[in-house]
Amino acid sequence: MHKPLSLLLLPLLSTGVLAPTAQAANNEATTRRHFASLVSGAEPKLAELSLFMTLMPKGGDLHHHYSGAIYAEQYLEWVDTQGYCVDKTTSRIQKHRPDAKGCVSAQDVVADEQAYRTLLQRWSSKDFSNHGAVQPPPDQQFFDTFLYFDDVASTNTRVGLQTLKQRAIAENLGYIETIFELAPGLPDADFERDLAAAGTDGAKLQALMTAQLTKLDADAQFNKGVQDYVAHVRTSTEGIDDENFTMRYQAYVLRALSPALVFSQIATAYKVATLHPKVVAVNLVGAENSHVAMRDYRLHMQMFKAVKARYPDVKLALHAGELALGMVPPEGLTFHISEAVGVAGAQRIGHGIDISHERDALRLLQTLRERDIPIEVNLTSNEFILGVRGAQHPVELYRKHGVPFILSTDDSGVTRHTLSNEYVLFASRYKPTYPEVKKLSYDSLRYAFLPEADKQRLKKQLDARFAKFEADIAASEARAQKPVRTAQSTP
Repeated sequence: MHKPLSLLLLPLLSTGVLAPTAQAANNEATTRRHFASLVSGAEPKLAELSLFMTLMPKGGDLHHHYSGAIYAEQYLEWVDTQGYCVDKTTSRIQKHRPDAKGCVSAQDVVADEQAYRTLLQRWSSKDFSNHGAVQPPPDQQFFDTFLYFDDVASTNTRVGLQTLKQRAIAENLGYIETIFELAPGLPDADFERDLAAAGTDGAKLQALMTAQLTKLDADAQFNKGVQDYVAHVRTSTEGIDDENFTMRYQAYVLRALSPALVFSQIATAYKVATLHPKVVAVNLVGAENSHVAMRDYRLHMQMFKAVKARYPDVKLALHAGELALGMVPPEGLTFHISEAVGVAGAQRIGHGIDISHERDALRLLQTLRERDIPIEVNLTSNEFILGVRGAQHPVELYRKHGVPFILSTDDSGVTRHTLSNEYVLFASRYKPTYPEVKKLSYDSLRYAFLPEADKQRLKKQLDARFAKFEADIAASEARAQKPVRTAQSTP
């Protein structure tokens, strides 16, 4: 007669050989049930859900702007560090000394409560939704904030990166891939004249751009810009990586500039990425609905195509489809994501909000799924800038069609939130299961622009962090089930 399997396993269980695996499975099951209790019902338990998500390990934040992640309060500190001043009327930083008329130190701004509150409202989204405040249209409010603090954004990058690191560790985040610094560019009137003459002829554009790359490679000023950028990354990032945290960097291009500047910035960014191993990708930023961005969008995609052909191993993430109905004429919503993927060769898409309006959207969704191109979803940012939230947001469309996506912060200093809060919004609005949320955390490492060895190292760390997290949740739930003993309780 055969013994039952449970009896055969008893010696192993008593020695602890199987106990850790069994206990880990029990902990995960308890965590899964607890999470379901937080999001089920008409009203999610937001306070408990916020605690859960703050404690929960997050693999990475892959759509993250360095300058937009620093809070206004820290920029204000740097005003005095650099010996600059703030114009009390406009709230703009000035580079001359604070004894200039009408321009005061940061300490003086903080001492004047009205001036301080006005500055915070102009430098971020603070009080925008729940007060009258200083209130232009939200997309203008968002992009205008950078004009106030740009003069100090690149002056204290070592301190800024350390601040972001400590903030990440506090919310159990192990990796950030930040869009770090603007790549320098060079004007070239002759090149712009030739581009205009080529019009929309793709072959002529590619030939012109290939020749321009060769010209830039021989330009001393261009090469100095490349070397200065590499040196800046080297000095800024010293001491950031350790056993608990890793950060990598994207060089970015500003889409609102003239064609020659944009192209040379792209060339600089790609070349930098070949010279410094921590610069892992290139990106394109700026208001996608601005006049120049809309006018030159297709030209920009051709530029990325040309430069990527020269540097095929450099990764590319593009802000594409950060548009909502009514922001631009309807035909402007029909091609941004598809050209970012099909022409420029983007390997990740930032935002992807206008997918429903793209020409042949079903085929595009299929392409994104088959090519395994993830969407970087920024719920807080999309709600503030575009007015898109809840059922309006295409994240449910991406879920339905099997398109990979990840949760990220965008500019958490400007919109004053955290990655944990992005998970809270996703969980409370779209009611995922715990395994889906956990997968999002792992996917943020899977789609990182990192060598496979680094991904595996970070995944192993994430495994250990999830094991501890689930054990802590299980222990907390067990304590909650026990009756509370009071002074009046019978011993």
